[in-house]
Amino acid sequence: MLHLRKLSSPFFSTSHIHRRSLSPLFSLHRLLASTAPVSPEPFAVEDYLVTACGLTRPKARKASTRLSHLKSPDRIDAVLAFLSALGISRPGIAAIVATDPQFLCADVEKNLAKRVVELTDLGLKRSQIVRLIPLARSTFRTSSLAGNLGFWLPVFGSFDKLATAIKLNGGLLGSDLEKVAKPNLALLQQCGIDIRQFSGTYISRVLTAQPEQVQKAVSYIDKLGVPRDSLMFRYALMAFAAQSQEILDKKLGTLEMLGWSQDDVLIAVRKMPVILTMSEERLRRNLEFLTKDVGLEIPYITRRPVLVMYSHERRLLPRHSLLNILNAKGLLHPELDFYTVVALTDKKFLDKFVHPYEKSIPGLAVTYASYCAGKVPKGVDA
Repeated sequence: MLHLRKLSSPFFSTSHIHRRSLSPLFSLHRLLASTAPVSPEPFAVEDYLVTACGLTRPKARKASTRLSHLKSPDRIDAVLAFLSALGISRPGIAAIVATDPQFLCADVEKNLAKRVVELTDLGLKRSQIVRLIPLARSTFRTSSLAGNLGFWLPVFGSFDKLATAIKLNGGLLGSDLEKVAKPNLALLQQCGIDIRQFSGTYISRVLTAQPEQVQKAVSYIDKLGVPRDSLMFRYALMAFAAQSQEILDKKLGTLEMLGWSQDDVLIAVRKMPVILTMSEERLRRNLEFLTKDVGLEIPYITRRPVLVMYSHERRLLPRHSLLNILNAKGLLHPELDFYTVVALTDKKFLDKFVHPYEKSIPGLAVTYASYCAGKVPKGVDA
């Protein structure tokens, strides 16, 4: 408990309070103040969150709804002092409060300082604890934190890798180890997946999904014929395990309504399983644009499913519109491959299809930039 005493003592000692000189005038003022009737103003939580915690007014207004029961700043003051003593900056405190306003309601000695002691005993450094607090959010206040963290640290191999995984999936620290985490981890290991090699990906979300759902996802991917030792298997697992069968069926139904056969779906999903992580709306919009506006055939798209993944606003539409302009001027080869054009990096696309034609088509670069910004230039036939 030595760490606890060292950490918590600044918050419960009066030695840090500036003492005012007890002059006769001050004594008289204090006497008058003690005898006069006082009508304390209600505690304005929203204003306090702005001035003391550094929140913006909109964020303070939203957070204050979770703290309306507070009648004084006493508990908040203690929590803020605790966070400051740990070394968390004012912007860092603001971020914590904005994401988890009830952190300010925690008991410093019985809860927050106790968590710090447990994590220190686990081997974490003060700097690591500071990094963990905004990632863990409300989980930081639970008694199961140290146990869960102690389980995940060797699984991910290091605190840095675990912190990256928690950032992508905050549910890791709150998952049920026996009923959820351990069964999923065992299944991933059976599939030859070493979590330590993929901590920076959304594979961590598979660990907190319902084990039955993860098992169904593995079975479905096996039926698709995706090898377990391939990178696509990991992508497919992330795509299927994070969604219910109902959601997947709706997306598959959307593809069928747009004219895709079962073979088309099979080809595309084998090549790029994450196509099924797209929202139904985006999936439909991109496919309708590729088939109706660009004029691509479905078999062409299924063999290049990454086309569906590109942003409609920032890539597909601007590049298609620019190609139309160049085609109208007879400047492009009639058999130019659309996928090849879309797959180019921004720099290579500009170097090949914009800069060479700026003299013959004045304002071409500005026109393309307007399309990329979501604006259709007046007088331009796209």
